[in-house]
Amino acid sequence: MTLRQNIGQGFNGKRVIVVGDAVADQFLEGTISRVSREAPVFILRHDETVTLPGAAANAAANVAAMGGEAILLGFCGSDANGQALRSCLADRHVDTSSLIDIPELRTTTKIRVLAGHSYATRQQVIRIDYEDSSAIADQHRNTLLEAFRKIADTADAVIVSDYDCGAVSPAVFEEVRRLATDRKIPVVIDSRHRLEQFAGATSATPNREEVEQILGRDFNDADCSALRERLGLTALLITNGNRGMTLFEAGKDHVTITAVGSTEPVDVTGAGDTVIATYALALAAGMSFREAAEIANHAGGIVVMKKGTATVSAAELLDSLNTASDASLAQSK
Repeated sequence: MTLRQNIGQGFNGKRVIVVGDAVADQFLEGTISRVSREAPVFILRHDETVTLPGAAANAAANVAAMGGEAILLGFCGSDANGQALRSCLADRHVDTSSLIDIPELRTTTKIRVLAGHSYATRQQVIRIDYEDSSAIADQHRNTLLEAFRKIADTADAVIVSDYDCGAVSPAVFEEVRRLATDRKIPVVIDSRHRLEQFAGATSATPNREEVEQILGRDFNDADCSALRERLGLTALLITNGNRGMTLFEAGKDHVTITAVGSTEPVDVTGAGDTVIATYALALAAGMSFREAAEIANHAGGIVVMKKGTATVSAAELLDSLNTASDASLAQSK
């Protein structure tokens, strides 16, 4: 079966459980009306505020957009932002029955303020983050794990998305990893700051900055291979922005994958979520790590050309693959 067939047929209905931090990404757009008399700042006339799934919720939305069955496990508040997040996830056909409601929790929300004149493109001028610093009670973590145990047998892959907002602890990860490993389900992890605390997954998808936090700025390929071994990963996929990706797989030479599309992205918001969603869904469909990385590379190239927190469809992936194939064929003539 070709990569195109795997996307067109293999993605459809594959069940991916996403365990992690559900974030409400809000985009507040406004028109610059005048300069304030109170301070040397622009006055922004509010036009609209849009709530989109962020972090683990965005990974789940991407799985669903590509034809997979996405189940989101995490925590959400009962506040307005939490309700807006649940609503937009439902619109995107993400199963939120295991998204645990904690009434006292303030839903993690990232507000990006986009400003511009009425005739100009809106530009992001500031981001405002609302986070709940209180610890997640053990009873809620136990509820999350119990929910995972009930559905683990039906999963084709598991994504662990750690944005350090409280949903993923080393203990939660270890239990998820153990159950998935027992059932021979691939586990793919992305951790913003704590990857070294989560050893034993099938694969991980850190970006270059996250690897630098572990290995230092001057890391090399040998360092990455050693990191893969130290973390007990079968494969380590490092994303390098407009320089593509590098895949380090056990027993094989590392592979450099050239970036797809423009080297000048429109918006990189949530691109890592799209990459891990595509990569995990491809593994669920039976692709090799190399094939899954190639597909994820195309997804990353597509999503960075969209504004805001966005998703990629299977049709867009197929179009990107066809375009790349046509270009390669033209060059070979």
